[in-house]
Amino acid sequence: MLEVPIGPVRVKWVLVYRGVVPGQAFVDEQVDGPFAQWRHHHQFETLGPDRSSMRDRVEYVPPFGEAGAMLGGGYLGRELERTFRYRHDVTTADLYSHERHASSPRRTVALSGAGGLIGTQASAFLRSGGHTVRPLVRRAAAVGEIGWDPSTGRVDLAAMEGVDAVVHLAGENIAGGRWTAERKRRIRESRTRGSRAIAEAVARLRQRPEVLITASAVGIYGDRGDQLLDEDSPARDGFLAEVGREWEGATAPAAEAGLRIVHLRFGIVLSPAGGALARMLPPFLLGAGGPIGSGRQWMSWISIDDAVDAIHEALFDHRLAGPVNATAPEPVQNREFVATLGRVLNRPSVVPAPAFALRALFGELADETLLASQRVLPSRLQRLGFRFRHPTVESAFRHVLGR
Repeated sequence: MLEVPIGPVRVKWVLVYRGVVPGQAFVDEQVDGPFAQWRHHHQFETLGPDRSSMRDRVEYVPPFGEAGAMLGGGYLGRELERTFRYRHDVTTADLYSHERHASSPRRTVALSGAGGLIGTQASAFLRSGGHTVRPLVRRAAAVGEIGWDPSTGRVDLAAMEGVDAVVHLAGENIAGGRWTAERKRRIRESRTRGSRAIAEAVARLRQRPEVLITASAVGIYGDRGDQLLDEDSPARDGFLAEVGREWEGATAPAAEAGLRIVHLRFGIVLSPAGGALARMLPPFLLGAGGPIGSGRQWMSWISIDDAVDAIHEALFDHRLAGPVNATAPEPVQNREFVATLGRVLNRPSVVPAPAFALRALFGELADETLLASQRVLPSRLQRLGFRFRHPTVESAFRHVLGR
């Protein structure tokens, strides 16, 4: 069951699998949803020992039948073409990423934040490569899940036994609202307590995982103007920098137990499904987007696909340890970021958001996130030959927005 956007509303779409021939074909058929009829044929063909083809064929009748075809058939056809072009581009790039470590054994990965923006994509990607993902969940754990409660430090050690790696992405949303004292407490504790709970748990396991990968953020560098920053640059002052230091430091028990620790310092993760870009899209689509503050502050960003690839690389490359900047190789100033987004969307991008108004609305959050300047380079990933799918902000926008 899926939910698909139809204008301003989301419509339930229920599909069933039919005609499954393992390794060769299957069909998605709509039993309830927006189309009058929908059958999606997936066909796979082996072309040699290291080559295969994937073919999609869709038979559909638009909503409202022939009347719907007359009114919106052309638009619907174009949207479907965009969708399948995106799917095939992602599939091709995913296969290249999996091939990079195809000779390594498949892993069992414990994953916190599996339902979040990055976690959802990371889970799907890892499973598509034959890896087993075991989400950490706060509710009653089902088969294949691991129960935990970061507020108390409880982790189900028995369920954690046997994992080869742990990826810890969970944490309170930093940009979820104005920073009151209570929200700042939740932001800090969700990261430090959660990381410490996992680090202490893996240190107590009889069979310890090989690596612990934790999410961190470029906010650890503070507001640094035009200065070029890499993993050797020191952290600075500010709330996010303090949280970043404590966040990364909370993994000490796992490091002392001999695990390889990787702190992925993420920039702004670009995806229309959530995060900064999802919040920017509505005003930009209405023609009301524009530069934030002076527009001169540097923005360090990464596409959702490259963020997942960075996690994948950290799982397998033993040379990665300590802080690793998960950012694209070409940070841009805010005025270039918004101008590029406007160009990709074919919308103007000239309506400014003045710094004083942002400070009035968001207080400290505005200074440390929207107005702070961080010009961060992914030096460690680049030295190891990491291949970015989307090295420029325009290529990232065009990919994630299907433009």
